[in-house]
Amino acid sequence: MIALTDISAYALALGIAAFIPGPGITALVARSVGSGTRAGFAMLAGITIGDLLYLSFAVFGLALIAQSFNALFLVIRWLSIAYLLYLAWQFWHADRHDMNTADIRGKDLRAAMMSGLAITLGNPKTIAFYLALLPLVLDLNSITVFNWAAVLVPVTVAVLLAVGSVYILGAMAVRRILAGATAQRHLHRSAALAMAGAASSMIVREL
Repeated sequence: MIALTDISAYALALGIAAFIPGPGITALVARSVGSGTRAGFAMLAGITIGDLLYLSFAVFGLALIAQSFNALFLVIRWLSIAYLLYLAWQFWHADRHDMNTADIRGKDLRAAMMSGLAITLGNPKTIAFYLALLPLVLDLNSITVFNWAAVLVPVTVAVLLAVGSVYILGAMAVRRILAGATAQRHLHRSAALAMAGAASSMIVREL
């Protein structure tokens, strides 16, 4: 079993890394303000899935496989960038909608989740944390499948949910005052710029 001190160290390190604003947090806030709480938590689910994938890579030694298939991961990162730019275009051209409505379609929630996953898969900060910094916090050679499933996965989900909820709820406070057409136009375009900025930061790191 993983020592409590090691679990605490992992949770603290992950919490700090997640709380520091980056492409994921920027896009999460933009999506929450633009589309509401459900879309925000759907995006957070996508971000969490991406984190769990990288956690699995680190724990099960798949980092070596990832290095062997570096070209594949490069393609995934560029596809993630393209998807974020597409979302930025959608936000830029979005029409005004009633912010009091709860009519969020299933495909919108799926799109939010996929955007969160895309950002995480292409986010160098996430990659660096799990494949470079995590081994400094935990002895990965001693972690079993049970430790991964019963301890690390729940801790990861709990930490990301806690941090993400803070940002989503903060975004909701801003959203309530942005019901006018002009305010929404600025909101959508700010969200578009946030998505484009996240994509641009990834591009800079790839070049």
